[in-house]
Amino acid sequence: MGLLGLFGRKRHERAGFALYTEAVKAARDPFYYQVLDVPDSMDGRFDMIGLYTFLLIDRVHREEDGKALAQAVFDAMFLDMDHTLRELGVGDITVGRKNKAMWEALNGRRQAYEAPVAAGDVDGLADAIGRNVWRGAPPAGVAHRLATIVLDQHRHLAGQSLESLRKGEVDFLAPVAA
Repeated sequence: MGLLGLFGRKRHERAGFALYTEAVKAARDPFYYQVLDVPDSMDGRFDMIGLYTFLLIDRVHREEDGKALAQAVFDAMFLDMDHTLRELGVGDITVGRKNKAMWEALNGRRQAYEAPVAAGDVDGLADAIGRNVWRGAPPAGVAHRLATIVLDQHRHLAGQSLESLRKGEVDFLAPVAA
C-alpha cells in the first residue's frame, strides 16, 4: 500500500468505528435472539454482526470513492474481534489463527449473501442465512423472516447519503415482527 492509501484509511477510521458500532447495536437487537431464535452465542452474535457489517460494507463499497470507508468498517470489525478474543483470554499465538478463521468465515458469508441481496432474492438469501446463522437447521420460517429484514435494511441503506456515512452516521431500521 502506498503512502496515500494509508492516509485515506486513517481519514475514515473514526467513521468506520462509528458505523461498525451502530452495526453491532443493530445486530444485538433482542428481537433476533428472542423472536427469531438466532442462537445467543458467540457464533450467533458473530453471524449477526457479520450480516450487518456486510450490509454497511456493501453499501459504501458500491460508491466510487467509498472503498476506503468500507475498508475502515472492515478494519474496525476485526480490531474489535481481536480485542474480544484477547479479553476472553485467547493467547497471542492463537488470536491470529482465530482472526484468520473469522475473516474466512465473513468472506464466505459475503460471497453467499452478495448475489441474493443484489437481486432482491429473498428465497436465495434465506437459504444462505439458514446455512450460516442456524448452521443449516433454522426453526420454521425464521430464515425467510430474517432475509426479508436484511433486504429491507439493504434498500433503506441505499437511500442514505455517502456524506452521512462518511461522518459515521447510519440509520438502521428496527426489526419488526411479521
